[in-house]
Amino acid sequence: MRLLTLVVLVWLIVGVVAAAQRDYFSNSEQNCAGVATVAVTVIAGPLNYMGVNPKVTDCELPQPSE
Repeated sequence: MRLLTLVVLVWLIVGVVAAAQRDYFSNSEQNCAGVATVAVTVIAGPLNYMGVNPKVTDCELPQPSE
């Protein structure tokens, strides 16, 4: 169980490093698509260095009911 936790932690750290290298934390749009792109990049982790470049372009939040 500790090994799995360590692997997941390292995976997410690599994803954060990839997002930082792409300047997503400082230059990302402050909308649903920008936040989703950062989240997907972090979750993709080491796959970012294998050519995966996840981006979310269209993100619609549901409107609250009246």
